[in-house]
Amino acid sequence: MQRAQSALEYLFMVAAVLILVAIAMSYIITSMRDISAVVSNYTAEMREELIENL
Repeated sequence: MQRAQSALEYLFMVAAVLILVAIAMSYIITSMRDISAVVSNYTAEMREELIENL
């Protein structure tokens, strides 16, 4: 019985780690999308300024 209980606890710990990794990946992906949008907008604004100043 002790061996089965240890295996079950191990599976719960693995599940908890996978959930934490999924949350972290979701946060990272969302942040990367936001950064990409900001950089894209910045480059568009800089391009328009450069064209105007020519």
